[in-house]
Amino acid sequence: MATGTTIEVLYFAQVAEHMGRRRETLPLDAPVQAGAWLDALAARCPALGPTARLKLAINQEHAGRAATIRPGDEVAVFEPVTGG
Repeated sequence: MATGTTIEVLYFAQVAEHMGRRRETLPLDAPVQAGAWLDALAARCPALGPTARLKLAINQEHAGRAATIRPGDEVAVFEPVTGG
């Protein structure tokens, strides 16, 4: 589990394929806006493409780009799911 200066990040489906892993622990010393964090993630892995299409859950609750990610949080990153 994440400590007070890290976050636990879970990647799903195509996001996991692009990142080359399903989870990782990343440093986070101070709260950050989710949209800015996603943009930084895409800068690290350009294959993620435009971050506006990505979805987030923070501590297992869906969150928008204006949400705040805090040290110790669990963040899940995934693409929109469509049914058929």
